[in-house]
Amino acid sequence: MRILSGMRPTGRLHLGHLSVLENWMRLQEENECFFFIADWHALTTEYEEPREIKGFTYEMAADWLAVGIDPEKSVVFVQSQVPRHAELHLIFSMFTPLSWLERVPTYKDQVRKLAELGKDITTYGFLGYPLLQAADILIYLAEGVPVGEDQLPHVELCREVARRFNFLYAPVFPEPQGILAEIKLVPGIDGQKMSKSYHNEIPLAAPVDEIRRLTNLMITDPARIRKNDPGHPEVCTVFKYYQIFSPEGVAGVEAECRAGRIGCVACKKRLAGILDGVISPIRERRAALTARKGYVEEVLRSGSKKAQRVAAATLEKVRAALGL
Repeated sequence: MRILSGMRPTGRLHLGHLSVLENWMRLQEENECFFFIADWHALTTEYEEPREIKGFTYEMAADWLAVGIDPEKSVVFVQSQVPRHAELHLIFSMFTPLSWLERVPTYKDQVRKLAELGKDITTYGFLGYPLLQAADILIYLAEGVPVGEDQLPHVELCREVARRFNFLYAPVFPEPQGILAEIKLVPGIDGQKMSKSYHNEIPLAAPVDEIRRLTNLMITDPARIRKNDPGHPEVCTVFKYYQIFSPEGVAGVEAECRAGRIGCVACKKRLAGILDGVISPIRERRAALTARKGYVEEVLRSGSKKAQRVAAATLEKVRAALGL
């Protein structure tokens, strides 16, 4: 199966991204995978500060490679280095009804949430970004798209666009399927969804002192005053991290907490060691990769050339179907 997925380079990757990348690693073992850094998509929310996107693009690529995305097995590239994405998006925009975009569930929700953070994204680009996503997917004739459940409506829009093109012109595009995987929902240190926008993330390649500092800031049981008071782990952010990153030890931590045998400070210290055990191999591989001058850039250049060839072949079929 040909697989397509991507991420927007809007900041450092964090622990919330790890299970997504682990799923990509599984997929690349048995499929033809295209993984792209969606820098044009980043402009939909970061159009006022675009200069940071290039740096974030490099950082994201380094993180992907450090986790285990293999450029020998997958095509790793940058969206803007394949301009034919934009051409296909333009063609799709000519026949896609406006109502299809307005009914995407995430649109109004994201406009509202980012308005609360002082960002105005009531723009043409943000309204149309699911259509650009459809172009991203269909230009590689992808059959599968790994997504979270909240992104399934975007895949369905992509399928509708493919059907409409095939009906109006010629049967060029497959109808891709969303591939759902069990993605671990890692909370931020404040208990909310982990996000750069909320400043509550733990970076994927954080040094050990930063891991300790951020772990110490985690929200614990507010009703627990003294360290030997019985705790309520079900309301504790620290406990949620144990459930995700140390499932084999979670029963013991729960028993100690409920019995008041471990205080929050000691519990956080233990968790920081567990998180460093997860992050340190990534951090070390990342340091080795970035020490190879020009390596990350070459991976992206090479991947973008491969992507350009596939995209060009698809656009030839599209132009022929339209008689252009």
